Amino acid sequence: MRIMECFFAGYKNTDATTITEAMIEDLEQMLEPLFIFAIIWSIGATTTPEGRQKFSENMRSLMGKDNEHRMPNEGTVYDYCYDKSNKCWVNWAETVTEYTVDPKAQYAEIIVPTFDSIRMKYVKKLLITNGKHILAPGPTGTGKTINFIDLLN
Repeated sequence: MRIMECFFAGYKNTDATTITEAMIEDLEQMLEPLFIFAIIWSIGATTTPEGRQKFSENMRSLMGKDNEHRMPNEGTVYDYCYDKSNKCWVNWAETVTEYTVDPKAQYAEIIVPTFDSIRMKYVKKLLITNGKHILAPGPTGTGKTINFIDLLN
């Protein structure tokens, strides 16, 4: 539910912003895919690679073949992010600009984005910018610390 709370954060009246009926209708159209995304990156993120395959198959089955918010058939449900501006699922690789190494950068400053780091940085940024706590377990050498440092910079 914390991921869903993050998606709802921009839909609260403040002194600077008044939420319109059109904005609420827009959010209502995205509720199902945002909920699916939240399930994938909360419940589904806690399993093994074999478990991810099973989870992906089950999620696709639960979504149904005629679901208007269905993801592309290629890959797994972990390969896609919901693009709120275009209201469609996009491959994670499409969410970042093409990476080029700055020739002036020191070796230790070079952080090459990987498929996993793109996904994890997105979810971490979503949670951090909305004041949610994060636990990032994993084996040594998988880039947890360096990706947090890059995200916070």
